[in-house]
Amino acid sequence: MNADALFAQRSFMRLWMARLAGTAGSQILMLALGWQMYELTGSAWDLGLVGLLQFLPALPLLLPVGQAIDRFNRARLLALCLVCQVGIAAALLLAEHAGQMSRGTLLAVSVAIGVMRAIQMPTQQALVPLLVPPALLARAMAFSAAGIQAAIIGGPAVGGLLFVAGAKTVYASCVGLFALATAFVALGVRYRHQRPTEAANLQSLLAGLRFVFANKVVLGAISLDLFAVLLGGATALLPMFAKDILQVGATGLGLLRAAPAVGALAMSVVLTRWTIRRRTGPLLLGSVAFYGLTMLVFGWTQAFWVAMAALALGGAADMVSVVIRQTLVQIDTPDAMRGRVSAVNAVFIGASNQLGEFRAGSVAAFIGPVGSVLLGGLGTCLVAALWWRLFPTLAERDALATAEAAKVSTR
Repeated sequence: MNADALFAQRSFMRLWMARLAGTAGSQILMLALGWQMYELTGSAWDLGLVGLLQFLPALPLLLPVGQAIDRFNRARLLALCLVCQVGIAAALLLAEHAGQMSRGTLLAVSVAIGVMRAIQMPTQQALVPLLVPPALLARAMAFSAAGIQAAIIGGPAVGGLLFVAGAKTVYASCVGLFALATAFVALGVRYRHQRPTEAANLQSLLAGLRFVFANKVVLGAISLDLFAVLLGGATALLPMFAKDILQVGATGLGLLRAAPAVGALAMSVVLTRWTIRRRTGPLLLGSVAFYGLTMLVFGWTQAFWVAMAALALGGAADMVSVVIRQTLVQIDTPDAMRGRVSAVNAVFIGASNQLGEFRAGSVAAFIGPVGSVLLGGLGTCLVAALWWRLFPTLAERDALATAEAAKVSTR
């Protein structure tokens, strides 16, 4: 099958368009939250706190969300999440219009976004394998990533420009994008939902956790993302780099936020055309080590265009890692457990992103943003080397989809 076969999967394409609109809205919203928080408080700690509060809801929601995804219609659950995000953006619009935007408002909104993300991320992950044939899954993951990265590029860049017209314009655009995403999912994503035969009890609630910790390839893949991005992430510090170090303002911040996505988009297009089939493990760990090196360059340089190039190359390396990890997790997991395993995976991803932002912000409060990024980049390189020894089955994985894994994913 070639890439054109994806366009015949109508529900998948509508989900893809929904994720494009929803991700653009999320990126614009996050840029606005970070910029307004830094303008209000000037605190690196508060920038990190925004990330922490987005992650914390994922922990208590881990088990019930996974159970819900495996028991209810995943498309309807996703549409509900998007509707709630329409409400969140509308609440910010009203607060800005009334002149009541404050540190407390931004932190409360961060918690609400964290709740929605804890449900939305695993639901999307578990939904994709139901909308495409198994032979197209790796290509679908890469194509999905291309759309997301395009939104990540456009979202911050457009968000930075929209700030010229004021924060109200920014939040109004988020309302529209989330509403469009809701319509795509609610009206266009269909699949045959099978009610589970397994009883809803404590054993089924914990099944996802047991599966992850028993499967060394899955555990190694998702924990690699956790520790690599937890240490190497620098997104929370970009307002500080844009304003104080590189001195490029809000428009430059939008470009810095978009730079990793430029590299990721280019790589995802390549991976959509040429699917990774062999040397999966070495490529995964090598891409993580290379990502750490790009963060070292970004933290060291004071030249805007060098910083942009480092972030773009880091985004390309991270995309290789993302496609391999997400495909491995979906292929090696039975469909009846994908919701629960995806919920565990989403917590790991959330921990890497949101706790990574908190780590970057809190460390920067003590040793400065440059020291925080350099220390994190070095830590990411060390994680890649350590995982090579701790998870030999992952490091030695050759084929992306083994015959045994393909049988597991269709059970």
